[in-house]
Amino acid sequence: MHREPAVAVVLPAYNEEATIRDTIQGFSAALPKARIVVIDNNSRDATAAVARETLLQLGADGLVISEVRQGKGNAVRRAFLEVDADIYILSDADLTYPPERAIDLLRPIIENRADMVVGDRHSGGEYARENKRSLHGFGNRLVQQLVNSLFNAKLVDIMSGYRAFSREFVKNYPILVEGFEVETDLTLHALHRRYRVMEVPIEYRDRPAGSVSKLNTVRDGAKVLFTIAQILRYYRPLFFFVLLAVCFSGLGLIAGYPVIDEYIQTQFVSRLPLAVLATGLQLVAVISLAIGLILDAVSHQQAFNYELGLLRYRKSAPSRP
Repeated sequence: MHREPAVAVVLPAYNEEATIRDTIQGFSAALPKARIVVIDNNSRDATAAVARETLLQLGADGLVISEVRQGKGNAVRRAFLEVDADIYILSDADLTYPPERAIDLLRPIIENRADMVVGDRHSGGEYARENKRSLHGFGNRLVQQLVNSLFNAKLVDIMSGYRAFSREFVKNYPILVEGFEVETDLTLHALHRRYRVMEVPIEYRDRPAGSVSKLNTVRDGAKVLFTIAQILRYYRPLFFFVLLAVCFSGLGLIAGYPVIDEYIQTQFVSRLPLAVLATGLQLVAVISLAIGLILDAVSHQQAFNYELGLLRYRKSAPSRP
């Protein structure tokens, strides 16, 4: 006889006093048997107190965990380490994601059709209308195009914070990021490790009055650019370092052309510093290529070890509900 899967709703929260009550009530109504876990991430307001009071009033199965290390990635990591469930729902605590659509995210995992289900904010068009930060939208599209190109995927919403995960995914996902880049990291991990990913279109609404966004256009824009470089370096090291090698080699040729041209015409080199610079740039290009080849082999070995670990996990894990 199959038992009903245990569901945990994970709500990272930082200064969400204005919205945490309605968020908890929404998920409690949508998933009355789910365990609601609020991760209070150093809030300076009454977020934790309001969350505890709301859980008590509803008589809901839930708890509030304090995570002192700042950052959404740290909050999610704490929840994944401490909370035990068959299926996990991750959502923001700011009422931008509809709790009533949680069952739509759960269904593909319950039916064993996906390992991660993403709430797609873009397909319905609400995100473009509600989101007032055009530069954030541009950054999202930039990362989306890069990720889809590298992994031959067709994902629409790379950075959505509304997701559902299987237990296998959660317990085999090493969280190394600390901040808001955790959403991108979740997507990259799923694609890189060949998990089944599905997207479900959802409605999106901007924060209600009194709720303040924690995003910063300049700071988070810089993070997007850094994330793009990290994606290439970590997930496609050969491509990244070959690209560096080509750039350094090109600069070396530009620096060395006057030296070579002078030597052909006079059999003499008078621009010694330029010759040294050109030689150094070419050496860096060769070293970059060598690093790329080594890291590509290391990446392949890591993938091999991960697959072996996944097989061992599946052998030892209890059967799916």
